[in-house]
Amino acid sequence: MPEAATMSRPAPSGTAAPLLAIDGLEAWYGESHVLHGMSFHVNPGEVVTLLGRNGAGKTTTMKSIIGIMGRRRGSVRYDGVETIAMASRNIARLGIGYVPEERGIFSSLSVSENLTLPPQVKPGGLSVEQIHELFPNLKERAGSQGTKLSGGEQQMLAIGRILRTGAKLLLLDEPTEGLAPVIVQQIGRTIGRLKSQGFTIVLVEQNFRFAQTVADRHYVVEQGRVVDMIPNSDLDANIDKLHGYLGV
Repeated sequence: MPEAATMSRPAPSGTAAPLLAIDGLEAWYGESHVLHGMSFHVNPGEVVTLLGRNGAGKTTTMKSIIGIMGRRRGSVRYDGVETIAMASRNIARLGIGYVPEERGIFSSLSVSENLTLPPQVKPGGLSVEQIHELFPNLKERAGSQGTKLSGGEQQMLAIGRILRTGAKLLLLDEPTEGLAPVIVQQIGRTIGRLKSQGFTIVLVEQNFRFAQTVADRHYVVEQGRVVDMIPNSDLDANIDKLHGYLGV
């Protein structure tokens, strides 16, 4: 039985409640029914990945969490607050940041302007200096046009921009897609540092070998629902099963 059937139950006495709890989430693009009862949870300070084939519903799940799907139903609770009926701007103000796969860099703005454009929605956001410490390239390219950066630098800018806002739950959609191995390693080190600083991260990732280096747990998504959960410590022992899920 996949964990989807049980993961929304209250946390046992003496354990922390999930920071993010999704139960029976459904979502549509127009008349197309994409999510069919997504259920999973993420604990404070965890890095959790959503793994699955293209079209499984991973990105739709991210968009549904942040509230930018036109139609959704079910339950999405963040830090105990039900958000399913909230507008996306109000969800973001709770402390959730979303980095889409396409990154959303503004071509008419410099790196510095892109970095400082989003408002701070919660206290505790990283300063520009702290972001430059994480991503020295952004300091060096501060005056450059945002879309003139390399793909890796654009990904750094997209993540850095969210860190300024005060978000504590980060939704990262395919952060390593198309990047050189050396940049993938840098993104991995950054995720590790953010986790050590108390951030909670949900990661959509095709590269499960990269996911293995950063995540605590992996949820496998098929046809708009979670069909399995694999702790990172058990990933190697379940590699054949994972290959079957992913069609590797």
